[in-house]
Amino acid sequence: MSRRPSVVFMGTPDFAVPSLRALVEAGFPIQAVITQPDRPRGRGHRLTPSPVKAAALELGLPVHQPERLAEPEVLEWLDRLAPEAVVVVAFGQKIPPRVLQLPPLGCINVHASLLPRHRGAAPIPRAIMAGDTESGITTMLMDEGWDTGPILLQEAIPLGPDETAGSLHDRLAELGARLLVETLQRLQEGSLTPTPQDDRLATLAPKLRPEEQVLDWNRPAVALERHIRALHPHPGAVTFHGDRRLIVERAAVVAPGEAGGSAEPGQVLEAVRHGRLLIQTGDGVLEILELRPAGKRTMTARDYLNGFPTEPGERMGSNAP
Repeated sequence: MSRRPSVVFMGTPDFAVPSLRALVEAGFPIQAVITQPDRPRGRGHRLTPSPVKAAALELGLPVHQPERLAEPEVLEWLDRLAPEAVVVVAFGQKIPPRVLQLPPLGCINVHASLLPRHRGAAPIPRAIMAGDTESGITTMLMDEGWDTGPILLQEAIPLGPDETAGSLHDRLAELGARLLVETLQRLQEGSLTPTPQDDRLATLAPKLRPEEQVLDWNRPAVALERHIRALHPHPGAVTFHGDRRLIVERAAVVAPGEAGGSAEPGQVLEAVRHGRLLIQTGDGVLEILELRPAGKRTMTARDYLNGFPTEPGERMGSNAP
């Protein structure tokens, strides 16, 4: 086997860890792992290393955590390191032009969508929200735009009817790791030709905003069910029952005619008397199957109704009264 090219790896969250491990297992010499600085997390706000840092230390790799990649001393250090390739997987910082131009094999990015669809920070939940029937991984040569560089490899996977952001994240992380190794191998061999993206087909997948957590019951039941899956397990889809904040974890669209009667969007339907939590939406009825009241465990709708008796006509709302 010919010598593998040297790599600087840049990544931060769980999604990037399989890619880092795959490069090590494939024999790529990792000169350095660059990740975000430790951040305060949890109730105690303790400084916590990123998942990539934890994995890199376990693998015995050198870790660097600059606040800004564009700092002159960081750029000079990378110049001296002279990696043959830079790999970027969910790093969380803009890559400076000087770094993009540094490695002879280029800066290779692993993106969790079939570019040019879903460019941006949140391609996984946005694909589920949009009702896409497939997603996938794109490896690309980075340029100065956001996810606009030429495509190296792509592979699609189908989205199941119960796909959540969590399940899709895990599948794409593993696929991304495999495709990354193949991409670097073929770049080294010279058997891979970058293909420019068709900007006319581009869609955006911006970062989720906090207000998007809250369910808008005026929307159709089909869209709300997808929204719940797109926010599971994190950050979670939220609704309010009186002054009680609920995380809705699983729901289903009710077949036309099954619910009986009619109500205003957000109102609880008559089936609540039989232990089913059916909510009228702007178009159709949504059944909440599992939910988690603030500070409590996940429970079925029936268990919730046993603990918090609910009458037909009560409302689920977008905020507490």
